[in-house]
Amino acid sequence: MIRTSRRSFSSNRTIFLSALVLVTLTASILSFIDSGERFLYNSISWETKIRSSAHIRRPNGISVLVTGAAGFIGTHVSLALKSRGDGVLGLDNFDNYYAPSLKKTRRALLDIHGVFIVDGDINDRRLLAVLFDTIAFTHVMHLAAQVGVQYAVENPYAYVHSNVASLVTLLERCKSADPQPAIVWASSGSVYGVNINNKVPFSESDRVDRPVSIYASTKRTGEEITLTYNRVYGLSITGLRFFTVYGPWGRPDMAYFSFIRNILLGKPITVYRAKNHTDLARDFIYIDDVVKGCVASLDTSGRSVGSGRSKNRTAPYRIFNLGNASPVTVPTLVSILEENLRMKATTNVVEMSENGDDLFAQANISLAEKELGYKPTTDLETGLKEFVKWYLWYYGKPFVQNRNV
Repeated sequence: MIRTSRRSFSSNRTIFLSALVLVTLTASILSFIDSGERFLYNSISWETKIRSSAHIRRPNGISVLVTGAAGFIGTHVSLALKSRGDGVLGLDNFDNYYAPSLKKTRRALLDIHGVFIVDGDINDRRLLAVLFDTIAFTHVMHLAAQVGVQYAVENPYAYVHSNVASLVTLLERCKSADPQPAIVWASSGSVYGVNINNKVPFSESDRVDRPVSIYASTKRTGEEITLTYNRVYGLSITGLRFFTVYGPWGRPDMAYFSFIRNILLGKPITVYRAKNHTDLARDFIYIDDVVKGCVASLDTSGRSVGSGRSKNRTAPYRIFNLGNASPVTVPTLVSILEENLRMKATTNVVEMSENGDDLFAQANISLAEKELGYKPTTDLETGLKEFVKWYLWYYGKPFVQNRNV
């Protein structure tokens, strides 16, 4: 009886170890294939994945190339489009500005829902040519960008590469496509910069020629570039000036993200304040509300009117603020997090440098309301509650210090 039991245990152990080796080997092979994916984009299986992902599954649906698809907003927009039957193909370079592990988890989530993400750089003109030759995209949702304000002080070149050069590369491909896709792209509320007239809220017609960061400068440059391509090449282009977007699957470099992490760890958080002791205020907009604005922008974009290099008539050019129109101070945000976590934060108040972000932001969203039917419905208390629930689910409260954020 004991021998039989031992034999059974030994057999089961052998099976388990064999299975473990097989899983490890498979994972290694998949990892190798994934790491070399950008060099295999002429393979039949690769093309099959692209066509399946971009296939339209509803009447009058659209086929959308989503750049930055593994990013925060890109993931949510891709899921929303796919869920209603549109064709969606993602493109992302999985850079290491913040932990790629989160982007890869987002990719896994999208893969479950039938969205394939191509691992590649938008500046790779050959790759873009292959994608546009394979799929006749009706729309492009350009969300890929180098984000963050402080990082620009260390590496301004990354912003030129990702926010300016890649935009031009993408527009060049779109202008040459036949038919040309309509383009919706991510600008930023940071373009409003220095508010010389103390005018609030910020409106799309306001001056935007005094940005206070490299990031904002590249986004403003992008607006000028897109306007030129609209006028010269007949591309339908919509720019979205996002304000402070937050929510589940968010960016770890955002303040609210680091706040919850440090509160849980019992570490102090840094709260910036203006030199005159004024608290910073932000126009926080929940991710679900932003997604509605993005999708509505695609649906109302109108058509590009140029064919190749020949412009036939005037194409739509639009810019919209996507915010909540209800700014909240950073200390108020911290207090809401404290309430949800039932923990008290230790704060270090620091005077903000002149190379930092703007001090106050509030969006006038009346134009988006009129043209897009855009109407945010999530207040900060509700949105942060959902974010905290997701954070504790994803990272785990007891072991958060051991997780790679």
